[in-house]
Amino acid sequence: MKTPSATGGGINLQRPKRTGRTFGAFLIIVVVLLGGCTGLQPPRENVPTLYVLSAQPLRSVASPRREVVIEVALPRAWPGFDTAQIAYVRQPYELDYFAASRWADTPSRMLGPLVARALEQTGSFRAVVQMPGTVPADVRVDLEIIRLQQNFAVHPSRAELTLRAQLTDLRGKRVVASKVIEEVESAPSEDAAGGVAAANEALQRALEQVAEFCVAESVAR
Repeated sequence: MKTPSATGGGINLQRPKRTGRTFGAFLIIVVVLLGGCTGLQPPRENVPTLYVLSAQPLRSVASPRREVVIEVALPRAWPGFDTAQIAYVRQPYELDYFAASRWADTPSRMLGPLVARALEQTGSFRAVVQMPGTVPADVRVDLEIIRLQQNFAVHPSRAELTLRAQLTDLRGKRVVASKVIEEVESAPSEDAAGGVAAANEALQRALEQVAEFCVAESVAR
């Protein structure tokens, strides 16, 4: 009996060879898949560096404890500073922003919790609450960021911070006092990182002044 021929009409027992066309299609699939994965990750150079406002614990303010609940309103910022962009100036009246560096949130939103924590650290209030809240308060402190910028018109450059604080008697429905706080700090380097470091140093001193202002003006009512 004859065996099936490898070249005749019988069954071909030889393993088919991978052709160049099949291998080329395989490479195309791999390249497409790799390209798709790479496309999911944005180029590193396009990702801005994020910075935060921060402060160290404050020293205790020498003042007797008062049975006063103080409320920290949501801080506001003047035009040009109500943004997550980090502002700087090179000449008067011309505001610009760093392209590759940003705040992690708007400075006004980062300021509220820092003020609340500073007031708690004084130990002078029965409670410190933040808006919006459900706990009735005796007094409220409102804050505005008037200026927060790095000034390159001087050398070394410096961070310039100006805050306005206002204390309101909520029960008497009247403004008790207001205060403008200005702090300036030289930057350790001529870039956004240096400006942020200087801004946080200036903020540390500003928070101490805000705390002292609130303690001094929020007498028991």
